[in-house]
Amino acid sequence: MKSRNLVVFFSMLVVVALALAACGTAATPAPTQAPAATAAMPAATAAMPAATAAMPAATTASSGFDWSKAKSVADGGGMDALVKAAQAEGELTVITLPHDWCDYGKMMDDFNTKYGITIVDVNPEGGSKDEITAIQNNEGNKGPQAPDVIDVGPAYGPSSKASNLLAPYKVTTWDTIKGNNDPDGYFYVDYYGVMSFEVNSTVVKDVPKSWQDLLKPEYKGQIGLAGDPRSSNEAAQNVYAAAMANGGTLDNLQPGLDFMKKLASSGNLLPLVADPGPIAKGETPVSIHWNYLALSDKADFAGNPEITVVYPTGGPAWGGYYYQAISAYAPHPAAARLWEEYLYSDEGQNTLVDGFCTPARMADMASRNVIPAASLAALPAPSLLASAVIPNIDQLNAAKAFIAKNWDSAVGLDVKSGQ
Repeated sequence: MKSRNLVVFFSMLVVVALALAACGTAATPAPTQAPAATAAMPAATAAMPAATAAMPAATTASSGFDWSKAKSVADGGGMDALVKAAQAEGELTVITLPHDWCDYGKMMDDFNTKYGITIVDVNPEGGSKDEITAIQNNEGNKGPQAPDVIDVGPAYGPSSKASNLLAPYKVTTWDTIKGNNDPDGYFYVDYYGVMSFEVNSTVVKDVPKSWQDLLKPEYKGQIGLAGDPRSSNEAAQNVYAAAMANGGTLDNLQPGLDFMKKLASSGNLLPLVADPGPIAKGETPVSIHWNYLALSDKADFAGNPEITVVYPTGGPAWGGYYYQAISAYAPHPAAARLWEEYLYSDEGQNTLVDGFCTPARMADMASRNVIPAASLAALPAPSLLASAVIPNIDQLNAAKAFIAKNWDSAVGLDVKSGQ
C-alpha cells in the first residue's frame, strides 16, 4: 500500500474547507493552543433517564436477541431495540479514555445523559497495548475490568482482529467513515491529528520551532514524550516522526532512535511522561503530542500557564489516526454497539471536533454544513493535514515492533508516568 494512504481523505478536507471559506468560514488553525485538564478518572455518574435514540427504528426483534452477534443495528431489530437492550444492561465499560482526549469526558457525560447508561472508564491513562491486554486478560469476565470497546492506535486494529479479540459491527453511518477501515467492520477510523510540540511558554521563553531545536542545550531537563514508546502508540509515533525529520524513512526508524539517544544523552529528554500535570507545573515544559491534545490543554489551562502549539519544521508533517472497535468478549454487547452508534452520529462526531480532533466523518459533515464554524476553524489547516505523511498499517506494525525491541539498547531511558 501507499505510505500516504489517507491523502485522498485529507485532500477532500482541503476542498471542503475552501468551499466553506468561500462562504465566509475561516478554517485556519490557531497557531498556538494546548492541553491540559488532568485526565479525568471517570466515575460513572448515576444513570439518568434515557431518551430515545435519534435514529429511526426498524422492526422490533425478540427480547431474547443476542446483541453480541449483531453486525449492524438492523440485525437486532433497529435502533429502538438496541437502546432498550443497552438500557437493560445499564452499564458500558470503556478503557484508556482520558476526559481531555478529544473531549471524551463530554462524550461520556452526554451518552449517560441521553441513554441513562453508566460508564466505567478503566485505566484512563493507559496506552493502546494496555487496552488489548485488558481484553486478553478478561475473556469470560463480566466484571468492570473487562472493556466493551477500545480506542487504539492503527497497528493494534489488524493484530487484534487476527487474534480474534474483536467483534464486527457497522454503524448506521458506516458509508461516510473515511479511512483505512476493515471491510467487515472489525475496526474503523475514529479521528485524525498531526504531531506537534506543546510548549509551556510561561516557563520556556525561546519556543523551539524545529526538531533540531530540541537538541539545543537550553532545553536540558525540559523535554518529555507522550508516554513509553514501547507500549504507547502516541509515544512510538513521537519516535517515528523524529526519524522522518532526521533522515529516516517510513521503513527506517533507526534515525529516530538515534535522535532520542542524543536527547537522552544530553539530558534534554526526561524519563517522565508529559501528562497535563507535569506540563502545567513546568516539569516537562516541552513535549511532543498530537495537536488535539496540545490544543485541548491550551484551552483548559486558559493562560495559566500559557501554552504554545508548534507544528515543527525540519521534517514532514506527521499524521496519524486511531481506531474504534468492539471487544469480542464485551460484557455489555448492546451498550457497546449503542456507544459506537452515538460516537459516529453527527452529535458524537461534533464532540470530537470540539475536542480539536478531526473526525472520520468530517468530509460528509462539512459538506452538509453541520459542523459549527468556530469549531472547524480551530482545527489544523486543511493544507497541513493534506501534506501529512501517514504510514500504512504494515509499516506501523513493523515500527511498533522495532521500537519495542530496540528502545532499551538504543536509548536506554525508562519513561514513566509521574502521576
